[in-house]
Amino acid sequence: MRALPPLWLTEPSRCAGLKRDTARWALALLVLLLAASFLALRAPGPPPVSPDPGARADNQADVMLYDGIVDAVRHGGNYYQVTADALRAGDYPLRPFVTFRLPTLAVTQALLPPWAVLALLYALVAGVFAAWFVRLRPAFARPPPLAIAMVLLAGGMMAFVQRELVGFHEVWAGLLIALGLALRRRDRWIEAVALGLIAMLIRETAALYVGIMLVFALIEGARREAISWGVAIAIFAGVVALHAHAVAQVVHPLDPASPGWDGMLGFGFFVKTMTLSTALLLAPLWLAAPLVGLALFGWAAWRDPLGLRVLAVFAAYAALLGLFGRTDTFYWGLMIAPTLLIGLAFVPDGVRDLAVAARDRRRIVVRRVAR
Repeated sequence: MRALPPLWLTEPSRCAGLKRDTARWALALLVLLLAASFLALRAPGPPPVSPDPGARADNQADVMLYDGIVDAVRHGGNYYQVTADALRAGDYPLRPFVTFRLPTLAVTQALLPPWAVLALLYALVAGVFAAWFVRLRPAFARPPPLAIAMVLLAGGMMAFVQRELVGFHEVWAGLLIALGLALRRRDRWIEAVALGLIAMLIRETAALYVGIMLVFALIEGARREAISWGVAIAIFAGVVALHAHAVAQVVHPLDPASPGWDGMLGFGFFVKTMTLSTALLLAPLWLAAPLVGLALFGWAAWRDPLGLRVLAVFAAYAALLGLFGRTDTFYWGLMIAPTLLIGLAFVPDGVRDLAVAARDRRRIVVRRVAR
């Protein structure tokens, strides 16, 4: 079946030209994905924020923790001792060693004046916008759909311009991942590898993204790129080993341990974290939840190698959140929030092409011609 002219895109979507049976299976999977997204309606969420001004310490406990650590390091404190004291004072767990963030972000912020840290954050946000504008411009046939895609990118970054979250490690790591995805090319990947390494040194869970990039490089036969991603992971592993040793020097045997990361909250929790991490927070959950599912479908429908990479990253973090996330770790979703909603810009072409392919009723007619 000949593909119809694209609606928004410069090229037909990945769904165009599918065989009828394949398209029907894909359509069934889309319906199943949208149905599964409604599990968010029953998924647990973080404790509600109290409107009482006196409850600010409880509402922003993590923010105040990170700000306090940075302030203490800025005044000459040792990062590990300062962090251990802050965790004990806030009744946080100190074991295992991963309850301590790597010192990269706190030490860097302590070396800079607060206005410079904020300026650096906004510069990174601007860089993500510029990189994705350049990356998406060839994908759309006209300016209006491109503008919509950029608005959707802004919707995914709503939390990333809030100055009170400047100390959140996931904010910086999420922006670095988004920038790396936009910059990576088949013939240009050094910048993406460097950004991935920095993201890991800020937030350890960025290693999941780097691992996925390594796997894709191997699949595509990009040997030098795969080696570079592997070297980044090796450097990260060495830093984590040193970090674990440093933490062991300040933790006492009677310090509280983490309750673990076996939340098993499922796909609905992932969807809910995405609604809480993006502009979808402004919509009722019954509307926001299926939009997350449609965004995932949109990334799958984009006929570009980057679309599958992004989709794989989302799938990996969905598994992380669904299997190991807890209600108080919903902010892990910030690691992938910036680019999620862009997928909605690919949905019109993908749904139209999938529906057309699924209802294809062509028949082969055999005519006998007598001579």
